[in-house]
Amino acid sequence: MLLRAIFLASAGALAWTHVGYPAAAAALARVRRRAVRAESIEPTVSVIVAAHDEEAVIARRIENLLELDYPPEKLEVAVASDASTDGTDEIVEGFASSDSRVRLVRCPRGGKVLAQNRAVRETSGEILAFSDANATWAREALRKLVRSFADADVAYVCGRLVLRAPDGTNREGAYWRFETWLREQESALGSITGGNGAIYAVRREDYPEVDARFGHDLSLPYLLVQRGRRAVFDPDALAYEKPSRDVEDEYRRKVRMFEHCWLITLRGRMFHDTPPLYLSQLVSHRLLRYGSGLLHLTLLGSSAALAARSPFFRAALAAQLAVLAAAAARPGLARYYVLVSWATVEALVGYLRHGVPAVWEKAEGTR
Repeated sequence: MLLRAIFLASAGALAWTHVGYPAAAAALARVRRRAVRAESIEPTVSVIVAAHDEEAVIARRIENLLELDYPPEKLEVAVASDASTDGTDEIVEGFASSDSRVRLVRCPRGGKVLAQNRAVRETSGEILAFSDANATWAREALRKLVRSFADADVAYVCGRLVLRAPDGTNREGAYWRFETWLREQESALGSITGGNGAIYAVRREDYPEVDARFGHDLSLPYLLVQRGRRAVFDPDALAYEKPSRDVEDEYRRKVRMFEHCWLITLRGRMFHDTPPLYLSQLVSHRLLRYGSGLLHLTLLGSSAALAARSPFFRAALAAQLAVLAAAAARPGLARYYVLVSWATVEALVGYLRHGVPAVWEKAEGTR
């Protein structure tokens, strides 16, 4: 009985986080949609780009931001250089010497979040917008991003990241399109459970300085919801990035990312003082998703132990082995899914063994 219960629990949790929850969120969003009162507004904006050794892309990033369809007198661009040792600082200073909207914020090596915090303290915009150094924004992206702040309940807005086709075997794009759709459903319900580093914004008065190891993508939405505010998604505010070239590169990136996710999930008080609906979203979309590797290991082990007892369990075991065989045989969605699921396990082990550093390194092939 115990083995059967373990099998059913792990299978049910996986089915819920990957299929049941997205379907339920979409259905509920259709009947209790919480609209954002968006309007065309033009607050002052400080766009902050955290950079560490980004000389290959930082000029393109600044040029792109300066060409946005937004009043020049209401825009400032701050590059927070996290102790860059290449030509990043010199490139930014070159722009700053000819355009007063650009400034360099030099930071001691401390990681992305500390660099962002320092830049926030040294800028003045009513809205704080953030972007990765390797991202490119659509010309109207900033206008789209800030319009939701016309709604007094909104503290955080995340735009839509569009991944360009990779040069190699990575299949992140297929997953990301699904994830983007799911965030749209969550936003319609009230608030999203996670953002992305390519394009997001926060009201200055709502900006929280978080643990340097946390990162904004996962921590800001739930922290602001706990304060009674909204964190929403605007699919029309577009940013573009190049994903990791190969699925193996993506795997290494995911391991680093999931280490931070585990830290926030286990130590960030994510589930404290959280409204019931949003709590169910966090458990369904975040906790169970990050635990999917452990759930798959549990499902595989229980299936193997029960295989001799029933054709049903033998079929379940065979199906799982077939997915593993497909993942081993060739690049594709099966390999992507298996590697990303396993990355959650390696990340948990790494977090428990050596913790999580605040500093970060660029993902291979994304520049």
